[in-house]
Amino acid sequence: MVGVDTVTPQQHAAALAEFPALQRLIDLRDAGWMFLPTLDAGGTVIEVHSVRTWPGGWADALRVRYTTDARGLRTDHTGGITWQQDGTLEEIVDELITLPAPSDRHAPQLVIAQTPMLRIA
Repeated sequence: MVGVDTVTPQQHAAALAEFPALQRLIDLRDAGWMFLPTLDAGGTVIEVHSVRTWPGGWADALRVRYTTDARGLRTDHTGGITWQQDGTLEEIVDELITLPAPSDRHAPQLVIAQTPMLRIA
């Protein structure tokens, strides 16, 4: 798989020309988000996960399956979901970028759901 650092400017421009919504992921990367692609057995990206952490154990997350299938959420330090939305990649990235920092008095604080707990057997 080609890493971001090995992409030429021409490849970058060609990818954005073919998939303009990729710019939204670049916006998140430039804002400090970390990305974790999910690959199938052949090495093709089938899903992209991204996360940004905040002080105090808060985290924002993004899951993208396609430009029309994305989900964003924010969790508190206990794994409680305080904000969640489904939509297009562009809609969800716009919402995540404008979501107030967890310390802001206008940020969502009320837990609306619990994230599933990971079990290690």
